[in-house]
Amino acid sequence: MAKTLADQHIQTKRRRSRPVARRRLPWGAWALTLNAVVAYTFLYAPIIILVLFSFNAAKFGAEWQGFTTQWYSDLFADRRLQAAAITSVQIAGVSTVIATVIGTLAALALEKQGWGGRRAFDSGLYLPVIIPDIVMAVSLLGFFTLAFRGLQTWLGLNIQMGLLTVIIAHVAFNISFVTVVVRTSLANFDRRLEEAAADLGATPWQTFWRIKLPLIAPGIIGGALLAFTLSLDDFVVTFFARGPGLNTMTTEVYGRIKKFISPEINAISTLMLLASSSLVLASLWMQRRQTSS
Repeated sequence: MAKTLADQHIQTKRRRSRPVARRRLPWGAWALTLNAVVAYTFLYAPIIILVLFSFNAAKFGAEWQGFTTQWYSDLFADRRLQAAAITSVQIAGVSTVIATVIGTLAALALEKQGWGGRRAFDSGLYLPVIIPDIVMAVSLLGFFTLAFRGLQTWLGLNIQMGLLTVIIAHVAFNISFVTVVVRTSLANFDRRLEEAAADLGATPWQTFWRIKLPLIAPGIIGGALLAFTLSLDDFVVTFFARGPGLNTMTTEVYGRIKKFISPEINAISTLMLLASSSLVLASLWMQRRQTSS
């Protein structure tokens, strides 16, 4: 018995001492890896260059002349840029609140079964998500033009393109994104909780406020953060819906970049990238928290 155990121990030790043959990846795996590297390089290399050159001491050209934070200091002293940033935050904040309320109500309505037109409404909801921004912008411009002309003809109201039209345009394309995110939260909601609350004597209104709304709140907040990010980053729709003299961060960058690409533009873009990335990560974290809970 002892000899048998000793032989097994020796054989196990010999197997462990043998060199392990390396597994070679097939050509398909190498091709996919190379494709991923190339894709990430094309995606992130321009962003890395943008961030690096926002700290470049050179005023003109693409030659590195040292590290500096002067361009960020100049940004915070630029009154015109401060006004554009405030306008962007105002538009994003108001449009996000409105779009979140409407989008959440739309998601709750789509959750209910048996009402006419649900399938058509559900299909049309994704239209602002899939159509190009330029199509959305031109359609909104045409809508505002006809609506304001009609108001002036029938009611004598002279309404011009401006802050209000930009907010309405941002609400229009943000509703779909909020609805999609909130519907994901509703899909993960356990309907048995509603049934249990009803069995305990809770009214539908009490069930919604005390059980359903707190559980889908992370999804609602995630949708709101996504809408705020899309509103801050939007250029095409804002450019077509704004009036004369109204500038947001994106339109201000566009106006300056037509002359030349200065380090200030790189600094502005870096700050916008940081803000957008933070909001998107916060939105994803809220949605993941909703899924895990």
